[in-house]
Amino acid sequence: MLPDLSEWNIAPEKVAVILVDHGSRREQSNQLLLEVAEAYRQRSDWAIVEPAHMELSEPSIATAFELCAKRGAELVVVFPYFLGPGRHWDLDIPRLAAEAAEACGGIQHLVTAPLGLHELLLKVIDERIVESLESGPAC
Repeated sequence: MLPDLSEWNIAPEKVAVILVDHGSRREQSNQLLLEVAEAYRQRSDWAIVEPAHMELSEPSIATAFELCAKRGAELVVVFPYFLGPGRHWDLDIPRLAAEAAEACGGIQHLVTAPLGLHELLLKVIDERIVESLESGPAC
């Protein structure tokens, strides 16, 4: 379900979401974000969902913004796919997003909080522990 966007004066189909991770030299790590973005795209009601890496790999935040703008986005919501706050969330991602937004004609944007402490994450931790225990000893 999409939120009420009347305060933004933007139609829901004009909102884009960019999921941003750090980026890695390991292709397997970068591929995971692409899979997360695709799964989120299929599960969410947002019309435009793009992945981006903060550094080290493409698509970059700038590339993702360009794709969103080309698809008609008027507001880009940048979601840091990070567990907690830190320099990247506080400084780097907002700076890169602002630069990309400016390069796309000053498109509106905002950066959300990272994943952080959430009840569902606690459930995921528990599920991973149970899965590992059920698979038996590694040795």
